[in-house]
Amino acid sequence: MMSHTLLLTFVLIAAVLAAMSSALQADDTPPNDDSGLADRIESALPDHAGAAVLVIDKGTIIFRQGYGLADAEDQTPVAPQTNFRIASVTKQFTATAVMLLVDDGKFSLEDTLDEFFPGFPEYGKRITVRHLLNHRSGLPDYEDLIPDKTTLQVHDLDVLKMILDTDEPLFEPGSDYKYSNTGYTLLGLIVEQAADQPFHTFLKDRIFEPVGMDKTVMFVRGLNQVPDRAFGHKKRFGKWTRDDQSLTSAVRGDGGIYSSIDDLAKWIAALDSQQLLSDNATHQMFTPTKTNDESIGYGFGWRIDTFKDQRRIHHTGGTRGFSLCLQRFPDRNAAVVVLINNNIEGNMTPVAERVADLVLFSGE
Repeated sequence: MMSHTLLLTFVLIAAVLAAMSSALQADDTPPNDDSGLADRIESALPDHAGAAVLVIDKGTIIFRQGYGLADAEDQTPVAPQTNFRIASVTKQFTATAVMLLVDDGKFSLEDTLDEFFPGFPEYGKRITVRHLLNHRSGLPDYEDLIPDKTTLQVHDLDVLKMILDTDEPLFEPGSDYKYSNTGYTLLGLIVEQAADQPFHTFLKDRIFEPVGMDKTVMFVRGLNQVPDRAFGHKKRFGKWTRDDQSLTSAVRGDGGIYSSIDDLAKWIAALDSQQLLSDNATHQMFTPTKTNDESIGYGFGWRIDTFKDQRRIHHTGGTRGFSLCLQRFPDRNAAVVVLINNNIEGNMTPVAERVADLVLFSGE
């Protein structure tokens, strides 16, 4: 017959295992009571190899779900901690890095390119850091300058050389707006110079670690790795296959970060609580730029407009094998993030809007 002490031990072990199982299930279950919501949200997404969706309202995560595959080759499923390449959503981190250094007194928004890059063409004296941040520099997009027969990946210093060989900007700096990845590439180099440390290290030390984004990285091949990595995909003959890394994937400031919905939830919380920047820096980042007294709806690394009569601060991203959108509704501490590891037709903004309609605005 089993002793009383042994029986009690088995009961305690069973209770502990049950509690652990319950905790794991709770962590994997979206925090909502609508069992069909996950299916409806997936139906609102474009065709995808894998996807991750996050919804926050009033500062609380109300939906958190992975769909499909992070890697079709080894059948790895997408989880909330899966890291996707966030492409141009990187720009908000580059802008934050710039503003941290402005807060530190390392340089000002009115400093010009010739002060950072000796030998820059004469027009560099008319292009400020501010112009780079809000796409009013007139610098052409470096992707338009890459020679047709190029097969090796382009790096930041390659971009700088292309611009040094450019005789004139597309328009007088400050007079117009044209979205340009070049500006954010140069901003990454400026951060590196002013901070006197590699850009990816500065981001880790001053943004990722303080915010608790433990798995987020500015990927630099040979210097770091992407944990829990999602690979880009393309559908061929009805099957998803890897389609990852392009000629421009090694360029950093405009699109080199990998992150997950779990880490982006921490980023959004840090923005809502104004954890990193001064009041003045935050105000400038989220104030729409004006050109000829007309708003262009862009701050520093963020688009700014309204949706459903709510103030919206947002950005999309797209690169080979990845499509995504991050939208914030700061007046209600709400956000929607959609990450997809394949290219889609059209813009990701309506995709995130469909998710917002289903979860945030369904009763309004």
